Amino acid sequence: MSAARQPPASPAEVPWLLAEETCAKQGAPVREAAPVREEAAVREEAPVREEAAVREEAPVPASAPVPASAPVPASASVRAAAPPAPPRDPASGAEDGASPPPPLRGNRDFTRLWGGAGLSLLAGRATTVAYPIVVLWATGSPSDAGLVGTALLLPQLLVQLPGGVLVDRYDRKRIMVLAGLGQALVGGLVAFLFFSGRPWLWALLGAAFVEGALGVLQQLAERAAVPAVVPRSQLPTALTGNEARTRGAAIAGQPLGSGLAAAGSALPFGTAAVLHLLAALSLSRVRGRLQQERTGPRAHVGAEIREGLVWMWHRPFLRAVMSAVAVTNVLFQGLNLAVMAAVLDHHGSQFQVGLILSLSGAGGLVGALSGGWWNTRVSLRALVLGGLLAWTALMLPVAAVLHQPFALGALFAASGYVGGVFNVAGGVLIVRSAPDRMRGRANSLANLVGSGAMALGPVAAGYLLEATDASRAVLVLGGVMALTALVACVAPGLRTPPEDGADAV
Repeated sequence: MSAARQPPASPAEVPWLLAEETCAKQGAPVREAAPVREEAAVREEAPVREEAAVREEAPVPASAPVPASAPVPASASVRAAAPPAPPRDPASGAEDGASPPPPLRGNRDFTRLWGGAGLSLLAGRATTVAYPIVVLWATGSPSDAGLVGTALLLPQLLVQLPGGVLVDRYDRKRIMVLAGLGQALVGGLVAFLFFSGRPWLWALLGAAFVEGALGVLQQLAERAAVPAVVPRSQLPTALTGNEARTRGAAIAGQPLGSGLAAAGSALPFGTAAVLHLLAALSLSRVRGRLQQERTGPRAHVGAEIREGLVWMWHRPFLRAVMSAVAVTNVLFQGLNLAVMAAVLDHHGSQFQVGLILSLSGAGGLVGALSGGWWNTRVSLRALVLGGLLAWTALMLPVAAVLHQPFALGALFAASGYVGGVFNVAGGVLIVRSAPDRMRGRANSLANLVGSGAMALGPVAAGYLLEATDASRAVLVLGGVMALTALVACVAPGLRTPPEDGADAV
């Protein structure tokens, strides 16, 4: 603030901040500064008209010097008593020029959002592994198990785009809470079916689809809500924590689901119902609105989806990355089912399957925590291409160690590490580049391209396993992974530099 301003005719218009700065330059203490702030805070309810009148009576010249003895007035007006509020960052809810925000662990709204979504993810991971396991062990049919797994994942393909529109249109907190309550109800119904001894396949298919659809809505709403409770400067830290939470849910959820399934077919679904209820309670306690106010008439749903598609299409690097990830997700879903079939053929247990898969989550957790380190040192293009080549090198040996649980666990852990490294970078890129009004659609498009296609993995692998054994099926999957890596190396979209500073997230 400049010291070349003359005090106004009325001392009531001298800001306390100007007086503080003037006294600080001369080494003099600022007396009555704290009382003035308190008085100013009390007077925030004063009428604006009185303030305007005072300003008209005492214009402030801009050229005369300020005397060193300028007193701190005891009756500053509302506007003069407090410095003007800095502009608000519409993308994150933070204020530019403000003091550094407190650590995220002290942000109650973020911890409630993080914890509630984490409980829901834990329940979802448990049922994701429980559905195919209980069907496979009950029927001995890999194709039936694949159908149920596909029904659970099919909403990733069908619900993403309309779900993104809903998340951008309606209250995100309400969507998360209602989705959690709906998932709890579905979990309770499935537990009742198994407890009563009537687990009809058609009923399981419907329940799995509904649970998957509600999970998509909740995850889209939670991802779009993060910038509303976290300052922009803390977004990388927050999304790193979210990715670590996702991997941690995989670590705990897969052995939880398989272990409970081994103890009783109804147990994983009843436990999931309780976890979803706790998640809904935590999410309901997040304060305030989780999106900006929408103004103007709403466009048609199709027009809003088309707007999101145009946004994604004009980002060739992101589009190419998501396409490559879509293929790999299909392959890994097939690999998981192949491992389940191999363990069953050699009289292994459901818990053993969950333990092997949980090691993938453990590797992903370590990868997510180290993702920031990699992204500041290696370009995103190098991460993507290197990851595809690493996955190829890790998938092909699985065919030779299908009957060695420790070796399988090590390969799955390494594969999970690769996935965790650049998931953080992709999440930060999407959140920072998409405006608030279409953040739900941006995430839905990324999920559709990156994860929606994995709904095809279980059913395709199921029929592949019906036609051949697990070892040959894994070799086929590894060959497709190698082809994907080769295509990515020559893809034009990956040759262009990523947008919005993706090289240094």
